[in-house]
Amino acid sequence: MSALSGVIVADFSRVLAGPLAAMNLGDLGANVIKVEPPGGDETRSWQPPVDDQGRSTYFQTVNRNKRSVTLDLKNESDRALAFELAMRADVLIENFRPGTMARFGLDWESVHSAHPTLVYCSITGFGEGAGAEMPGYDPLIQALSGMMSVTGPPDGEASKVGVALVDVIAGLNATAGILAALHDRKTLREGQRVEVNLLSSALAALANQSSAFLNTGHSPGRLGNVHPSIEPFSTFSTATGPIMICAGNDRQFCQLVVTIGAPTLAEDPRFTSNQKRVENRDALRSELDQRLCLDSVEYWSEALNEAGVPAGPVNDIGAGFGLAESLGLDPVAEIDGARTTSSPIGLSASPAEVRLAPPGLDDHGVEIREWLRAPRDPAEAADQN
Repeated sequence: MSALSGVIVADFSRVLAGPLAAMNLGDLGANVIKVEPPGGDETRSWQPPVDDQGRSTYFQTVNRNKRSVTLDLKNESDRALAFELAMRADVLIENFRPGTMARFGLDWESVHSAHPTLVYCSITGFGEGAGAEMPGYDPLIQALSGMMSVTGPPDGEASKVGVALVDVIAGLNATAGILAALHDRKTLREGQRVEVNLLSSALAALANQSSAFLNTGHSPGRLGNVHPSIEPFSTFSTATGPIMICAGNDRQFCQLVVTIGAPTLAEDPRFTSNQKRVENRDALRSELDQRLCLDSVEYWSEALNEAGVPAGPVNDIGAGFGLAESLGLDPVAEIDGARTTSSPIGLSASPAEVRLAPPGLDDHGVEIREWLRAPRDPAEAADQN
C-alpha cells in the first residue's frame, strides 16, 4: 500500500509551486484531483517546447498522478461542486492571490468551519499582510530576495538561476508542511492551515549567504562559481573545457596538488589551510589553472576521482540524465507516452510510483462531477467529524 493511500487532495493551484506539492503527494499515493478553470492551467499554453504529441512539457513537469476536472468558480453550480470537493478532501492546496478564494467561499475560515479536519495549504508570493497585493513571480522573488545578487560572475550582471528555483523550493516547503499537518491531525483530530510564501522560502534557501548577512551585517556579493568559504571549490579550466573541483578539506587539497604534479603547493605557506587558501584565492587558482590546462577534462575527472578528489565536467542536462542512468538511479518515469523525472523520494516499504500520466484538460470531469453530486459515503462523512 502507498504511504498516502486513501488521502484525497483537492489541487486548486496552478503553474509550479502548488502543483509540485500536489504531485509529490500523488507520487506517494494520494488521490489528487486537479481543479482547472475553463481555459485550463496556464502552463498548458506555455510552449514551446512540446512533446511529440504537441503537449506542453512545462505542464507535464508537475501534473502527473492527478485527475483533471474543469470548474468555473464564477459559476454558482460549479462553485457548489468545488465546495463539495473541499468537504470530501483531506488536503486542499491553493496559490491564488490572497482574498481570491474568499470571493468564492473557499477560504480557510469558511472551509475549516464546515470541515474541521481538512489540511488547507496556501502558497503566496509575499504573505497575506502588507505584501498581499504584490504579484509572486519567481524571477521577481529572485531579484527582491537578493538571490540574484549572489548569482553570476563578480564583474558581470546579476543573474537569475536557470530554473524557477524559488517556486520549486516553495513547493517542497509546502509538501513538508502538509505532511506534518497530516501527521499532527492524528493527535489533534483537527486540520490546520499551512502557509508558505515565496519570499520567505527564498531567504531561507539562501542558507549560508543569509547567515553571513545576519551575523555580520554585510550582504555577500557575486563570486561566480567560486565558493565564499572554501577553496578550491569551483570550476577550473582544462584543455577541453571546464571542470568542477570540490576539495573540501586539507586531505583532498593535498591529493589534488599531488595528482596534478604540483605537490609543493601543499607546503606553500599561502595554502596550508583552507582559510589561507581563501585569502590567497587568486594566486592558488592561477597555479591550478596552469597545470589543469595541460590535459583534458575527461582525463582530470578520472584521475582526480581515483585520488579521492571530487571532480567532474560541467554537463548539460542530457549528460546529467545519462550519468544518473549509468549509476542505476532510474531518473525517468514514463507512462502513456509522457516522460517525467522520477520522484527523488525513496521509501523502502511504500515507494513513490507513477500511476497516471499528466491529464488532458477535464479528462476526468464526468466521473468527478458524478462523484461530487452523489451522496457522501457515511463513513467518509464520519471521518471528517
